[in-house]
Amino acid sequence: MCTSITLKHGDSYYGRNLDLEYHFGERVVVTPRNYCFRFRKNDAVYENHLAMVGMATVVGDYPLYAEAANEKGVYVAGLYFPGNAVYSDEILPDKDNITPFELIPWLLSYSASLSDVRELLAKINIINVPFSEKMPLAGLHWHIADKESSIVVECTKDGMKVYDNPVGVLTNNPPFDFHLQNIRQYMNLSPNQPQNTFAKDIELTTFGVGMGAIGLPGDNSPASRFIKAAFLKQNAVCAEGEEGSVSEFFHILDAVASVRGSVITAEGKDDITTYSSCINGDKGIYYYKTYDNSRITAVDMHKEDLDSSELKQYALRTELDILHEN
Repeated sequence: MCTSITLKHGDSYYGRNLDLEYHFGERVVVTPRNYCFRFRKNDAVYENHLAMVGMATVVGDYPLYAEAANEKGVYVAGLYFPGNAVYSDEILPDKDNITPFELIPWLLSYSASLSDVRELLAKINIINVPFSEKMPLAGLHWHIADKESSIVVECTKDGMKVYDNPVGVLTNNPPFDFHLQNIRQYMNLSPNQPQNTFAKDIELTTFGVGMGAIGLPGDNSPASRFIKAAFLKQNAVCAEGEEGSVSEFFHILDAVASVRGSVITAEGKDDITTYSSCINGDKGIYYYKTYDNSRITAVDMHKEDLDSSELKQYALRTELDILHEN
């Protein structure tokens, strides 16, 4: 389970909760412009590309990104989409044949906007090729955004679909068109105090604040997290400055996070929010916190040598950080 959101407040912010029952060696990784990307079933070699920063596991010096943004402020996140994700078994000569684990660098390397992304997607055939025998492919769909808007990309048995995403939120199953329909059931929700429309002859008043949003889902299912994240995002009020925006972004993610013990997988394991991230797409700063460490850590890609050819990696700060006042 995962939740990805976008937020515009002065600068553009993107990020996600990654909900999982295990760690995958994740770390913050900056890929500089001259790192060489090679692709399994495509002869293209990406050099002198846009730099990017995000969360990845690095295997054999290759960054397997869960989500990342490039220096132009384009963001791509892969979210779990089991059962519905279907990749192509055919190598098509008239297409760019790209594996799911290659999609993020393929799109971010040369895309300065969603317009560029759409052009690349029109030529892509996402193929059923795993990274290795020990690392089978996960069924994914993708949340992609720039500073103006966002889209969702899904590969199903019916082929690739690209949806406009006016909500700026993505979770997991069912497919995205369901979420766009489902949100219409919650049009009556409001952050304001409700008015009595129950019966004109009965005098009814509220007995507490927050009653305008009675019916807002609170469980951890993908459909419920989509609605709650969308409602909170649309009604969020950020304090001024970078700190206010980042703080509000993490508060939204906290409201749809998984607490240990609240979600048990079919294998009997605890599904938790292993980390939450927020990327300032304008400044190239990657913020994150982990399940056991709520202190926000920041990595500024522009403080690295972006003309380098070597990955820059930062291990996650996962231990609880408490300030003892006395």
